[in-house]
Amino acid sequence: MPANILVIEDNPANMELVRYILTHRGHTVLMAVNGQEGLAVAQSTPPALIVCDLQMPVLDGYQTLTALRADPRTAAIPVVAVTAFSMPHDRERVITAGFDGYLSKPIEPELFVGQIEAYLPAALRGPAGHPAS
Repeated sequence: MPANILVIEDNPANMELVRYILTHRGHTVLMAVNGQEGLAVAQSTPPALIVCDLQMPVLDGYQTLTALRADPRTAAIPVVAVTAFSMPHDRERVITAGFDGYLSKPIEPELFVGQIEAYLPAALRGPAGHPAS
């Protein structure tokens, strides 16, 4: 069963790559180009998972997460940070801030779907044995 996944990303090339990979796997991708837009989408169409960049205009990833967690409609949605920050202390900071997971850019297309689907309930993951690419 496919999942609705919200991707909050301000870089058009990164957004298109993530959208392509996830839709190819059968998921529905909701898109937002900044944190404020992402909040509006999450509140109107709650996704099963949110994939969020950290460095964005309007609201950055940390501000977006804080707002999501403060709203009862979105508080329980898993949020995975995808960021160019890749130093060991960056991962710790992201997890400490309350993100459910952390993936560094550039993403590896052949691994990305499996990494993202790990945060979805089993019923919303792609079919077993189905190639992620």
